Amino acid sequence: MTLPPRQTGPSPNSATRSRVLGAEFAVPRVRQSILVVDDDPVSIRLLQAAFGDHYAILTASTGNEAIEIAVSDCPDLILLDAMLPDIDGFEVCRQLKAEERTTVIPVIFITGLDAKEQQRRALELGAIDFIGKPIDLTILTLRIRNHLELKLYRDFLENLTLLDSLTGIYNRRAFDEILEREWRRGRRATTPLSLLIADVDCFKRYNDLYGHPQGDACLRQVAEILATTVHRPNDTVARYGGEEFAIILPETDRAGALLLAEQLRERVEKQAIPHEEGGPSKCVTVSIGVASLVPDDATKPAFLVQLADEHLYQAKNAGRNRVY
Repeated sequence: MTLPPRQTGPSPNSATRSRVLGAEFAVPRVRQSILVVDDDPVSIRLLQAAFGDHYAILTASTGNEAIEIAVSDCPDLILLDAMLPDIDGFEVCRQLKAEERTTVIPVIFITGLDAKEQQRRALELGAIDFIGKPIDLTILTLRIRNHLELKLYRDFLENLTLLDSLTGIYNRRAFDEILEREWRRGRRATTPLSLLIADVDCFKRYNDLYGHPQGDACLRQVAEILATTVHRPNDTVARYGGEEFAIILPETDRAGALLLAEQLRERVEKQAIPHEEGGPSKCVTVSIGVASLVPDDATKPAFLVQLADEHLYQAKNAGRNRVY
């Protein structure tokens, strides 16, 4: 089954958006993102032209907008002008470093203020570098490259704590963090967010029949099928708990989520993992609950999880090996 085109979302935030890590699965190389904060349209166009082919470029023209985008999208690097029309860049930097979600994002000040006192202030607030205007693109390119390589390595180390040790995909902690981030982004952009919860059918019987080591191998196979079927780098596959898996689909409506869920169900069944007590097909199957909505201020991410879980329960009651 071929999925219809889905609206393209913002580029992945960082290398930690890789769905799978470990020896068993390939690690996709994702494009890092830069948030350019400047109230001068000419400067923004210059930086977009210089770096747009290599990085995903986000832009903001005010300090408050920059903070909102940084909290929502967690870019890999911020190029920040000191002089902005609402709050200045120093206050923006202070607030970003005080916020848990953005404190580790490297900030480079790019500004016409060349006084040593301004540089000292920026560095004391947590900025990683300071570049004066007019911009030397060669120097800026090298500094951006170096800082992003360091960020990539830090992300890799952080990512190790977000992986499920059995399957190599994201764990429950990562799922909770990513769902919260995608919820905020969907709320800001007024775009749909979908969630799939997949459960391996009759898995207790599988463990009883084949033993727990074979049960672990089964879960690894299912995880690999899910991770290699969900192609968009900003979609997330995670082990939700036990034999349950969750797939977060930003900017995906109900129809697109249902089609993907059916594709996942079919691929697991066609893998034909033997299960003598797994129903008519005599192989491992999954049931999948699907939920989709546009995030708003009146609801929380937990509501989307509740809906998907309820629909999974209905899929199980309807006979398993189906999407509801």
